[in-house]
Amino acid sequence: MARIGLVAHDDKKDELVAWSLRNRDKLAQHELYGTGTTGGRIIEGAGLSVVRLLSGPLGGDAQLGAMIAEGRLDALIFFVDPLTAQPHDVDIKALIRLATLYNTLFAVNHASADAVMASL
Repeated sequence: MARIGLVAHDDKKDELVAWSLRNRDKLAQHELYGTGTTGGRIIEGAGLSVVRLLSGPLGGDAQLGAMIAEGRLDALIFFVDPLTAQPHDVDIKALIRLATLYNTLFAVNHASADAVMASL
């Protein structure tokens, strides 16, 4: 069982919920952690069990980053919106840096998320 972090920018939340619904059976076999709003949307939209952390701008991104640094997260699926500036961009960059630094499986869209799930 892998520990998977799930997060999405506002304009990508619907896409992550749809992807989660398509991958529901696979995801249900793992421990899922999500930032507040994203986690709630996945619980409602895909019927999955997700441990909800704080909302991203309120520290949820930092919580996921800490989990990566402490070896408590095996993969991060972060649907990124490359066309919209994010007010908490510093936190987002820190999360991406930690996923890269600690060699964590990391997906930024549905194609790379499919590849991550296939590797678990």
